[in-house]
Formats: sequence, structure tokens, C-alpha cells
Amino acid sequence: MRARRFAFAFLCAFLPSAAGAVLPSERLADPALEARARVISQDLRCQVCQNQSIDDSNASLAADLRRLVRERLTAGDSNEAVLSYVTQRYGDYVLLRPPLRTDTILLWYGPFGLLAAGLLGAAIYIRRRNPKAAPSVASLSAEEEQRLAKLLAPEERK
Repeated sequence: MRARRFAFAFLCAFLPSAAGAVLPSERLADPALEARARVISQDLRCQVCQNQSIDDSNASLAADLRRLVRERLTAGDSNEAVLSYVTQRYGDYVLLRPPLRTDTILLWYGPFGLLAAGLLGAAIYIRRRNPKAAPSVASLSAEEEQRLAKLLAPEERK
């Protein structure tokens, strides 16, 4: 009984995400073309939603893009041709995994650079807080120590 409840809760939690936002009216009659359209749609970013694929988005613009992908596939385009067509119209931002080029290298490796800079800054901060690493204060000479002792003991002078 407990296993059934767990299975039901699992299905309720993950079944809607597996289905996506594709409406039955959008689906293609050919299962192979529909599968290709779903694969392509999962790689395209919804322009309205934050970091959500057009396959998962309920936005009207995502539905338009899904329709465009299906039209291009029905016209006989390959997956790469469809992605190229959509990228030419909307730019690289439409891709959930942008290509690695010189103008996108900061996008790919920028977070690692920021992490390295943060770790370096933390290491420098910790090293400066370490008393052993701090520069030592020069000791007093014998003459200076005698003068200091006289200043600190004013009662002896009297």
C-alpha cells in the first residue's frame, strides 16, 4: 500500500514535466518527425520564460516556435538546418547550449574565472589574517629599551 502511494506521488510529480507543454493539436502525425521536433524543441530557449525550453513553456511565443520547428521539419529540413534557421532569426540566445566561439568564451568560462578570482581573494585575505605571515616588528635597541624603562617607571626617578 505504501509503495503504491509512493509510485502515485512520483508519477504526479514527474509526469507533467515529461509531457511538456506541447498541445495535442501541435503534434505531428508522423511519430519520427514528432520525436525530432521534441528533441529540437528541448534545445531551444523560450524568449519569454527564464531558461525554459520551448518544449516546456506555455508561452504563446514558445508555441509559435514549436509550430515553426514542425513546419521546417515537415518541409524536409534536417535538425541542424532547423536549428540554423531559428538561430539566424533569433540569434544564439535562442539556444539553451550556445556554441563555443570567441565571442561566447566568456559565457562558458566566465563563472570559472569568477570562482578562481574569489578563491584567490579569499586565500589572500586568510593569509593576511595569519599572524605568522604578518611582518615582524623590529625590536628595540638596548639604548631604546633603557629609555623606555625610564619613561615607564617615573617613581624611580624621584
